[in-house]
Amino acid sequence: MQLHKRDVVEAATTLLDTYGIADLTMRRLARELDVSPGALYWHFANKQQLLGAVADRILDGVPSATGVVDVCNRLRDALLSHTDGAELVSASFAAGQSEAMTGVLARLTEAAAEAGVDSAHAELAARTVVYYVLGFTADEQSRLQWDAAGAELPGEQSVLTEDPSARFAFGLHLLVNGIAVHSDSVVGGRD
Repeated sequence: MQLHKRDVVEAATTLLDTYGIADLTMRRLARELDVSPGALYWHFANKQQLLGAVADRILDGVPSATGVVDVCNRLRDALLSHTDGAELVSASFAAGQSEAMTGVLARLTEAAAEAGVDSAHAELAARTVVYYVLGFTADEQSRLQWDAAGAELPGEQSVLTEDPSARFAFGLHLLVNGIAVHSDSVVGGRD
């Protein structure tokens, strides 16, 4: 049976969901696919490229969302749908290995520009929002893992103590409103 790139990405995603990012290794993936580790390198030059492809699979459809809030909510949902999704996507984004995150960033940059942020700052505004979503979701996933493991966390540290979606929405609206105020001050000459 011929090994296809999509099969490698699918198997890697399954391993991610089952064992987490720390145990997603090329050797384990090769064993899962019943191939030699070298066979994986036919499709991916290194693990970073593989992780980028997994990140793109996780984010499938997110870049097509419209508006800052919709993009961010879909991004968070996609990250939460996979074990260590935020950590993997964040690492792939930092390494420049995720085409989907490039699309998300472009979409948010476009939305910031449409909201009146000048072109010199639109990408920075978009990156700020992306960093918020990635950071919030990584924290949320870590706390969920601690809760699932039965760790004794102080009440304010557990995600079970309050609605994480409401907390996420509050922070996101704070950023979006800040972008709007910044845009107004630039347009009004008060910057």
